[in-house]
Formats: sequence, C-alpha cells, structure tokens
Amino acid sequence: MHIPVKKLNNGLEMPVLGFGTWFMGGSFGREANYDETADIAAIQKTIELGGYRFDTAEMYALGYSEEILGRALAGYDRTKLFITSKVLPEHLAYDDVIAACQGSLKRLGVDYLDLYLVHIPNPEVDIAETMRAFDYLKDQGLVKNIGVCNFNIERLKAAQAATKNKIVLNQVHYNLIFREPALKGVIDYCREQDIFVEAWRPVQQGSLTRKGIEVVDRLCEKYGKTPAQIAINWLISQPGVITLVKASNLKHLEENFGAVDWNLSPEDLDLLRRDFPIQLDRSNAVQLK
Repeated sequence: MHIPVKKLNNGLEMPVLGFGTWFMGGSFGREANYDETADIAAIQKTIELGGYRFDTAEMYALGYSEEILGRALAGYDRTKLFITSKVLPEHLAYDDVIAACQGSLKRLGVDYLDLYLVHIPNPEVDIAETMRAFDYLKDQGLVKNIGVCNFNIERLKAAQAATKNKIVLNQVHYNLIFREPALKGVIDYCREQDIFVEAWRPVQQGSLTRKGIEVVDRLCEKYGKTPAQIAINWLISQPGVITLVKASNLKHLEENFGAVDWNLSPEDLDLLRRDFPIQLDRSNAVQLK
C-alpha cells in the first residue's frame, strides 16, 4: 500500500505515517530475556505493506530498541528507508551529542540517520551548544536532517537561531484528546515556518480506538472506518501534520494503513476539533517546554 507523503519547501518528503519502536526491548531499561522475534516480524511486515519510516531513540530500552530495529532492517535497501533517532536530554552537551549519535548509528548498523532529534529539552544545556553539535553531525554526513521534540515556540525559535541548518520537524504529544500544541500556537508556528509537526500517541494508548463517543461513531459510519482510523486521519488531514503509530503490533498494522488513503472533509475535521467531548490543554506525559 502506498503511504502519502508531505513535502517541505526544501524538498524533504516524509510519509504521513511512521512506525515507532517504544517498548521494543523494554521501557526505560533493557528487559532481561526479551524475545524480539515478534518485533522483528512486525517491522518486516510493515515494510512488506509499504511502510518505510521508522522512529527510535537511545532512550528506548537504553538503546536496545535501536538494536532490534537494526536487526530487523538488515538486508533491506538503506536508501529506501527513513530512520529517525533521538538524543537523550542528558546528552545535549556538544561532545555528548556526537557520542550519542555515533552510538545510535552503531546499534542500528547504519552509516547515517535520515533525521536526528532532540528528544526532550534540557534547560541546563544551552540550546546553541546542542545545535552546534547537530550542525557538525550534518556536515559530517552522519545525519541528513535535524529536528526537535516537545519544544514550545520560544525554545523552537532559539534552536532555529542557533543552527545554520533547517529544523525540519517538531515531534509533540497531540491527538483528539491532548490539544496542547494547537492551543499554545505551536502547530500554527510550525506551519508558518515550514516545519513538520509529528504527533505521537495518535490514538492515546488505545483510548481513541474504542466506540462509544457519539461524534466519532457517526464518522465511523459515514466513512466506513474504525475509531482509530478516524483519530489518525484527523491528524494527517491537517496541513503539515504527520504521525507515528506503533510498529510492533501485527494485529493493528493493516488498520493503521487503512487510516491514510483517504481524508476527512474540512467540515468533519472542524467538527472533531470543536465537538470532541474530552479535550485537555496539556500533555499527561511530556509537556511542551
């Protein structure tokens, strides 16, 4: 199945659906005796179905998620994959950024990343120092593009001012329930600046996959889609917004793919924006900083 792409003015294209690796191998630590067989199968099934953008981080299972992803992708044409990883907030000093990126590359078994992100802001490290390291990585060909996660407008502006390269993406907690990036103007700002907004937790850990919310149920019937597909499509139908779904659940893979080959009407996008009954103004996981 073909996944539609969105394009920035500099020519960068990204498919609207990416596949995440959070909890592969463990959560914040490596899980003992972890069986990675199902994860590898799911990643390879994703590629078989037409997915090729994968998201990981050194934080995930302390690098084990990167190792699993690397093993799953070994043997595939690297030029046809889009791999993103992220640097820990504890590693945002200049030398630490470079060492962290090199570690991620080694664990993934690749020579470069398509996108490297600041995972979470660290107010104790000057963003200019971090961006200087990101510029070095790009100059060396170790990363092709740079971006951030969970940045508010003020910090995003500071990052933009500190780099000679374009910040291409801001990854944020955004879905039908959690509206902080929209309410704080981050989505509008990114759109004005030609920066992708990538929404994580698009179905809010399963909360948006169940029937019983009237406005969503009506749209499910109208479009012949599931609640999860409505929730995902609400995101990717917005200009400049792309999203991540979990890559490790075979059962939901085809459902996720069924969220991207159509669009909610502008009227229905606005209906959900306005009338979805549970709307919260800040993340319950990582707030914008």
